[in-house]
Amino acid sequence: MSAKIPSLLLNNGCKMPLIGFGTANAYKDEIIRAVGDAIEVGYRHIDGAPIYGNEVEVGQAIRQKMDDAIIDRKDLFIVSKLWCTFMSPRLVEPALRMTLKNLQLDYLDLYLMHWPMAFEENPEMILDVPFDENGRVKCKDVDYVDTWKAMEACVRQGLVRSIGVSNFNSQQLKRLLENCAIKPVTNQVEAHVYLNQKPMIELCREYGIVVTAYSPLGRPSLVEDPVNEPILPNDPQINEVAVRYRRTVAQILLRYLTMQGVAVIPKSSNRARMLENLSSLDFDLAAEDMAFIDSLNRNHRFVKMAWSSHHHQYPFNIPY
Repeated sequence: MSAKIPSLLLNNGCKMPLIGFGTANAYKDEIIRAVGDAIEVGYRHIDGAPIYGNEVEVGQAIRQKMDDAIIDRKDLFIVSKLWCTFMSPRLVEPALRMTLKNLQLDYLDLYLMHWPMAFEENPEMILDVPFDENGRVKCKDVDYVDTWKAMEACVRQGLVRSIGVSNFNSQQLKRLLENCAIKPVTNQVEAHVYLNQKPMIELCREYGIVVTAYSPLGRPSLVEDPVNEPILPNDPQINEVAVRYRRTVAQILLRYLTMQGVAVIPKSSNRARMLENLSSLDFDLAAEDMAFIDSLNRNHRFVKMAWSSHHHQYPFNIPY
C-alpha cells in the first residue's frame, strides 16, 4: 500500500488512522504472522484487547517490526481495552500496566472501556468471564463513571494518550459526558450495513466523538446459525453494487462506513485480503449508492452478549 492511510482528528488533538487491523479470534503463530504482515503492508492502527487471549503475541509481533526498523513506535496507533472484571477503580491502572507489559510498550495510544458492565472480579486478577451455574455472567455493581475517572488518571500519568468507550448506548454515553473531565474520543460499536448505527453516528458527531466500527463485514466467520441469521457478505444487493464498481463486497462494506467518517477495524489473516481492505479507500461510492445501502439496514446485531443481558448496565435494551 503506497498511499498513506488517512487519519481522523480526535477531540483531544490526536489522530487515529481511518482503517485499523483487528486482532480478535486469532492465536499464537497465526496472530504473530498476521500482525507482522499487517504492519508490513501499511496498517498503523492495531486494535486489541486482553480478553482476546493473544495480547502477548500481538506485542511480540509489534516489537519484532520495531526491532527490525520497519516501523517506529511514534508511527503506530495501538489500542487495547479494559476488561469487565477490572472495572473497580483500584484495578484500572494495574490492568492497564498488565496490558502494557504484555504488549512490551511504555504507553497506549487509546484505551477503551470494553463494556459499560462490571463482572465479578478475580482476586488474582486472572482474566476470565465469571459464570454462575446457570451459564449467566456474575455481575458486580460498579459505576462506569467511577471507572472512567480512574482511566482519566491513567492519561494524566502518561500511560495512555487517549481514552474512549466501547458498546455504550446513547443514554450511557450522555451520562458519561455529563460526568467526565476528559471526553471519550471514540465509541467503538458493532456497525455494518445490517446495523448501520445511523442514530449513534449522529449523536457522536454532535459531541465530537468518533465512531469506530467493529465487525464491519458482519462477522461472517462467527455466524452460528446460517439458516436463520443473515450472512452480510452474501447479500445479493451488495454483490450487485460490488459488480458495478468492479470491487469486492468487503471493499464496498468498508467504504460505506469510512465515507461517513467511521473508523473500521477489519480482521484478516490473509495478506491479500489485508491489502484488499486497505484498497477500499481508493474509490468513492456515489450518493445514490450510499442512500441505497442505507436502506438495507435491518438493525441486526451479531454480537448480542446474551449471557450478560440480565446485567443492569446491559447496553442493548434500548434502540441505540
